[in-house]
Amino acid sequence: MSTVSSHVSGGRRTIVAMAVVAVVCLAAGLGLSRLIVSPGQAAANAAAPTAGPITVPVESRVIGNEVVLRGDVGYDDPVDLTVEVGDLGGPAVVTGQVKEVGATVDPATVVLEVAGRPVIALPGDLPTYRTLRAGVSGPDVQQLKAALRAVGIDGGDPGGATYDSTTAAGVRALYQKVGYESPTGGEEVTGAVRAAQEAVTSAEAGVRSAQSALATAGRGGAAGQSVAQLDGAVRVAEAELTYLRQECAKPPVPMTPDGAEPGPQYRDPSVASCAAPAFVAAESALGTARAERAALDVAPDTTAERDAVRSAQDQLKAARDALAEAQTDALTPLPANEVVYLPSLPRRVDAVSVERGGVVQGKFMSVSGATVQVTATASRADAELLTPGTVGSMSVDGADVPVTVAEVTEPDAKPDAASGTGSDDGAKAPAGDRRRVVFTVGDLTPEQLTSIQGSNVRVRVPVSSTDGEVLAVPLAALTAGPGGESRIEVMADGTSTLVEVTTGLAASGFVEISDAKQPLKAGDLVVVGVSAAADGGGGDDGSDESGEDA
Repeated sequence: MSTVSSHVSGGRRTIVAMAVVAVVCLAAGLGLSRLIVSPGQAAANAAAPTAGPITVPVESRVIGNEVVLRGDVGYDDPVDLTVEVGDLGGPAVVTGQVKEVGATVDPATVVLEVAGRPVIALPGDLPTYRTLRAGVSGPDVQQLKAALRAVGIDGGDPGGATYDSTTAAGVRALYQKVGYESPTGGEEVTGAVRAAQEAVTSAEAGVRSAQSALATAGRGGAAGQSVAQLDGAVRVAEAELTYLRQECAKPPVPMTPDGAEPGPQYRDPSVASCAAPAFVAAESALGTARAERAALDVAPDTTAERDAVRSAQDQLKAARDALAEAQTDALTPLPANEVVYLPSLPRRVDAVSVERGGVVQGKFMSVSGATVQVTATASRADAELLTPGTVGSMSVDGADVPVTVAEVTEPDAKPDAASGTGSDDGAKAPAGDRRRVVFTVGDLTPEQLTSIQGSNVRVRVPVSSTDGEVLAVPLAALTAGPGGESRIEVMADGTSTLVEVTTGLAASGFVEISDAKQPLKAGDLVVVGVSAAADGGGGDDGSDESGEDA
């Protein structure tokens, strides 16, 4: 029993001790709570500060006014390229020369190969609408000649509107430049030229034959014998007739038994006959010889031969004209499906919608100018400060890059169809309320170009500035006098004085003090507001001033 009583007495003592400790802690806490004050309570219990002016020093600084805009970075004058495929006679299969995005399209370069034939880029405003060949005329021919001249090829005078042999030669040089065979008029045209050449050859042979016949006829019946030959024939005939007459006047040779030679007084035994027919034959031979000789002195009638020559020459002329026409038709053409015109070159490839082995349907490529530009919109008041040539800047990766105002679209101007920004602004804002401003961008590194491509950037354009440092005060320091004059409150030695001033340029929260009724220098204090007052009215006034300053 004594052991149990001992355990009970010890437990009671522990409980009592714990109760005493709790009471002591509570009392200590209550005492400390009276002594410790929180910062918020201390501020609440503190008295309100005494009302007083808020001053800032007059500064000597450069004041510049600038227009700040946001714009989209892109490339100038985007254009979709299409190619005429109606004359191909088959599917427009892409066989090569597919440009990569970011590639540059230069003048007189191949932008695509369709069915083994090139599509050549040339500078020009008019789109392709027909195949150009010998004899056609129009502004598209003039454009082609100007484009050829722009790439260093002679295509003829751009003032001439007719496609001629010089233009065709220029087109051949163009295809040689890009590494492709020149186009032709087809097998039918080639066959026509070949037939015309054969006709000319035949006509030339006809002329030669007619001229030979005329020459033969011009020599008369002598059949080409010379005057000497005919004169000799006449003399021989005369001698034969004279000899016959002399010999026939002699007696015939008598018959001698001993075979002795007859004397000269007798007729030559070689004379066959002295009968009348022998004399007629000799006289006839002499007459013929004389007639042939006389024929040389009389011009023969060659009317038929001359007519034949004229006819052959006419046929030759007609054949040559036909050959010239066939050759003209065969001059190198420029097919409509092998050229695209762009208003300016070089260009940058933005998108390619075809691949090798695919079929061209509609546009196959989008290109834009190779010049980076920023397109922004500005209010009418800001836009009036931005004239073409004004220089500004934009920040790229922490570095300032110069920009230049290239174009400010007037409110009555049509939005640029090639720019989505211009079209959107025209749809969102009333005419005359907004302006489209285009900036060209200075030199960029490849890294900078990659970082800003397709982004929206801030552009700052200084539009006015003071000539060096001037005295300036915050705009909040200005008040209006009873007559509308501007004034500031200058604080010196605890005393404030209202000073009438003349203001200049205002920008970035500061205004230039161009003149003052009393001396003013940098460092002088001017009042920009009033601190909070102890009473409610003073607090309200201070709140209002702070709001204006903000």
